[in-house]
Amino acid sequence: MTKNKAIILDRDGVLIEDKDYAYKIEDFELLPGVIDGLKLLNKKFLFFIVTNQSGIGRGYYTIEDFHNFNNYLIEILKQKKIEILKTYFCPHIREDNCDCRKPKTKFVDEITKEFNVDMKRSWMIGDHPSDIQFGINAGCKTIFLTTGHGDKHIDELETVKIKPTMICNNFFIAAKEIMRRL
Repeated sequence: MTKNKAIILDRDGVLIEDKDYAYKIEDFELLPGVIDGLKLLNKKFLFFIVTNQSGIGRGYYTIEDFHNFNNYLIEILKQKKIEILKTYFCPHIREDNCDCRKPKTKFVDEITKEFNVDMKRSWMIGDHPSDIQFGINAGCKTIFLTTGHGDKHIDELETVKIKPTMICNNFFIAAKEIMRRL
């Protein structure tokens, strides 16, 4: 049986505007290029969101708030004929030292088992060094986006010696680069 290819997406700063703990629907804003980029990738890849949501652990919003906001995003994408198969989220703060916070790969293990995904043929797209380290730990290719918090963290990549497969400043450009490399 042929294994599937996946695009694993960080959420805040990659798909949506990162407004420091995005959880209110009235603050929802898709980033430029996201819809067109996902449509370009749609026929070749399965889509998953893997997101750290420390705002839950910090008490800024609840798990229910997270689900309401995330379901709104999923519905907007569905209206554009884009399906996110599953969202995985870590509600903990870094100090909890849990096994689900990126760059740890608990959710990759779940994706590969449940959806028969070949990580070597898959991509992680994120705007934090931990997203890129997560992708590297998972064995997939990585794109660091300078959207969201990416422009603030780009220097950290070199400091902590994390090398993404590529760096892009727009989701649609990233999608075109992925398709070019198929």
